[in-house]
Amino acid sequence: MKIVITGANRGLGYELTAEAAQRGHEIIAGIRSENPDGKLLDLINRFPGQIEAVELDVCREETVDRLANSLTAKGQSVDAIINNAGILLGRGVSIEELQMEDVAQSFEINLFGPMRIIKHLLPLMPSGSSRAVINISSEAGSLSNAYGGDYPYAISKTAINMFSKQLKKYVKGREIRVFALHPGWIKTDMGGDKAPGDPVESATGIMDILEMKKEIDPDHFFINYKGEPMPI
Repeated sequence: MKIVITGANRGLGYELTAEAAQRGHEIIAGIRSENPDGKLLDLINRFPGQIEAVELDVCREETVDRLANSLTAKGQSVDAIINNAGILLGRGVSIEELQMEDVAQSFEINLFGPMRIIKHLLPLMPSGSSRAVINISSEAGSLSNAYGGDYPYAISKTAINMFSKQLKKYVKGREIRVFALHPGWIKTDMGGDKAPGDPVESATGIMDILEMKKEIDPDHFFINYKGEPMPI
């Protein structure tokens, strides 16, 4: 399976890349720089021929278009997309003190980014139930459980849930699975040290979903990393 993962150099993106490589998949690891370094470079060396790091800045559509053109020129398709790149700004800031630039940037990365990826890479995905799009969302995006805070992050995640639902409808005839997925509150740069969840456990669950090892009601689109439905 060829999997595109955005934000692959750290946090959940890195753990997803590592888990996918260990399972024998081929990964296109999207990063914002031209050259991988640090632990991602070490991972690439551990799994030669399985991980290709590419410049893929979800805020710069030309980098997404370049990847699509490169894959097309090689006659390659994409089996799965994990839109993982995200940002958390304005945490705990009241509406009175909110910087609208934080809202705009959150939408730029958390919503427009995945939309750019799908715009250019969906045409390269064959039909069939083994194919999937997973948009990393959050419980913060639940309308029914809105908690009145983290406005940039929460509202952008509600928006990615809507986009996921629309995309699920759009590709229904092609049997491609689409999920907005809550990975849990996990210990990453974004989640912080106080987070109770393990990103490795989350990555394992997400890969199980990708490999269809979990039975999920086809009507559900907003789920957690265990495959359980989330309140919309």
